[in-house]
Amino acid sequence: MPRLFTGIEIPSGIGQALDMLRGGLPGARWIDRENYHLTLRFLGDIDDRDAQEAAYVLGQVRRASFDLHLDGLTAFGGNKPRAVVASVAPEPALVELQAEHERLMRRIGLAPEPRKFTPHVTLARLRNASSLDVADYLSARGYFRTAPFTVSQFVLYSSRASTGGGPYVVEASYPLIDPSS
Repeated sequence: MPRLFTGIEIPSGIGQALDMLRGGLPGARWIDRENYHLTLRFLGDIDDRDAQEAAYVLGQVRRASFDLHLDGLTAFGGNKPRAVVASVAPEPALVELQAEHERLMRRIGLAPEPRKFTPHVTLARLRNASSLDVADYLSARGYFRTAPFTVSQFVLYSSRASTGGGPYVVEASYPLIDPSS
């Protein structure tokens, strides 16, 4: 059974900027640059028939390309932080693309995604990191923001069952429409 999810790849230059944020946080397991991504919809461990159906319906998405940028760092988990992430600036086209993925996956019979969509790029998974250490890390990094980058496609990723952080494999790419053409 493949473990699948849809996402947006992070350009190399943005990945380099994210790499500069590594280190200085006890208990952090840093994500490798080649595994940075923005998850749109987690499909889970699904059988081959559902995987083929998902790949097919994703090919029917017709949306225009759009720009995104990363805007700030935060942590997930509250008093028991579990991840440090780069936040993605709100963009209606991103939210609409994610909502379409959700609708399509429900249409083929997958269970609804229980978590609210919070666009982000995971930088590190945390194990036994204190909330004080995380707060210190976040305050020391100050204001983080990237230049905009164009999202011209989304991808279907597979991953092996692991403790997170990859490796991820692009199984299929789906181009977005260039609005200038």
